[in-house]
Amino acid sequence: MAFRKKAGLIMTHKPDILIIQECESLEKLKLGADFPKPTNALWFGNNQHKGIGIFSFGKLKLRVLDEHNTALQLIIPVAVTNGKVDFNLFAIWAHNPSDPDGRYVEQIWKAIHHYEGLLSQGNSILIGDFNSNTIWDKKRRAGNHSNVVKFLEGKGILSTYHSFFKQTQGKELHPTFYLYKHIDKPYHLDYCFASGSLASRVKTVEIGEHNYWSKYSDHVPLMVKFNLRKVI
Repeated sequence: MAFRKKAGLIMTHKPDILIIQECESLEKLKLGADFPKPTNALWFGNNQHKGIGIFSFGKLKLRVLDEHNTALQLIIPVAVTNGKVDFNLFAIWAHNPSDPDGRYVEQIWKAIHHYEGLLSQGNSILIGDFNSNTIWDKKRRAGNHSNVVKFLEGKGILSTYHSFFKQTQGKELHPTFYLYKHIDKPYHLDYCFASGSLASRVKTVEIGEHNYWSKYSDHVPLMVKFNLRKVI
């Protein structure tokens, strides 16, 4: 929360696209003059203090896709374009307390089936707070983390972190979340999945350090750099 107080910290990394969970609405988000003006800024949520914010900078433009299913409240399909590079971005905060079918990874399970046609096009990135990990799989529930990963892999969509660091789901060496900010309560909950054509263009994957970021959040940033100079 309170992204307005932390925006400068993440902007030192000069992101082209920035996805912020628990972000204030655009009406409440008062950023300083030193914060570069976004090319596009989108926000979704029912709580003006805690939604999902999606920002682009430079030449990248954002447009919510017509296929957007508002019932999947905080999983937003967005077209990203700049005239040379075009792909579909799914900005994710898996959090919907009002859904009796499940508030966390179950939201993603529903989304990847609803947007299956888009995911089959081979130009997708799914990124954000999945609030899930294989260690919490419920075997009798179809919509668990392992089945989400398996479904995406069937579409040629891979986790950039796991590919880059050669990690196994559920055995990650780099946490992205620390319960109550405690270093002895680490979990990996944040992911970036990319279609093969995009995954092959990953240059670096970086996970923020607890010692620095825990002063500001219980999550640390997940930063993925792609080489997208060529047309996809």
